[in-house]
Amino acid sequence: MQGFSELRLGRLDEVKVSVVLHPGATLLSLTAGTLGGRPHGVPRHWQKAVMSAAPRNAAEVLRPLFAPSFSVIPDCVSPAVSMSEPDADTHLERLADLSPDTLLAELETEFQPAVPAQWRPVVERPGAWIHAYSHLMRVLWQEFRPVWRRADSLLKRERERIGAATVTDRLETVMGNLSPRFHFSGTTLGLPDQQAKRFDLAGRRLALVPIVSGNGASIFAFDDPGMVWIGYPLPALGVLWDDGDQKDAPPDSLALTLGQARAAILRAAGASLTMSEVASLLRSTPAAATYHCAQLEAAGLLDRERHGRHVRVRATAKGEALVALLA
Repeated sequence: MQGFSELRLGRLDEVKVSVVLHPGATLLSLTAGTLGGRPHGVPRHWQKAVMSAAPRNAAEVLRPLFAPSFSVIPDCVSPAVSMSEPDADTHLERLADLSPDTLLAELETEFQPAVPAQWRPVVERPGAWIHAYSHLMRVLWQEFRPVWRRADSLLKRERERIGAATVTDRLETVMGNLSPRFHFSGTTLGLPDQQAKRFDLAGRRLALVPIVSGNGASIFAFDDPGMVWIGYPLPALGVLWDDGDQKDAPPDSLALTLGQARAAILRAAGASLTMSEVASLLRSTPAAATYHCAQLEAAGLLDRERHGRHVRVRATAKGEALVALLA
């Protein structure tokens, strides 16, 4: 049964956040969602392209990484190996140059008291597996590189969005909207994980890594002593899913941050609105309108007041500032 690992962030105003545009995280997610059977939401035509490019032995090479009911991937073969130098060539070169002794030592440490069955063939021939895995990753990257390049403007815009939210004390809104697969409550972020554990950020840097693969992308590493990194779906990823070029129209930054419904409410709530007017605006039920308004109120972006028989909502100064910032 799917569980959740929890990352306790502590005080959000003390969290040191950076955005890392790392193609290695996208490559691993793409592989997991296409050849590894994981629910990363990779669109069908990207899946077909990757599967067509993959070597015949891809399933055998990847079996240790994506065994059912198991989610641990050694850091030395994950994007963690090059997170401080986020470019594809460095990542692929580090994989190719990985020492068999390093891999074996990490497997022994990671999987005490015994290496699980799916990794035993790797233990028997670590050098051969490293060669096959690094070759597979290079082949898949050559196939997917044009998509990563098309995503360049979206990736840069996402870095600007996170940066703006961080300096304006809106990290809570960002963390609550990273992915529909993540859970955020208070100062704790939950991420889907078959080996559910609890971790503390404990003053480490938090690296957010937007992933260009699918809308269910989820990759993370919490055990580095200096940094925690979380891979999440790049907002507005769907504009790349058509087989043609990226659309020219820029994405709605407010909607990417809050969701379409809440962005519409906050924009309209510069003037006072009744709840029935909110429901009409959203073309939704009163219950749905009330739910979205309650979430905006909890984030300090909306005020609700009762006037006789009606409840009216209006954007707070914080809400109006967010609309202005992301206009």
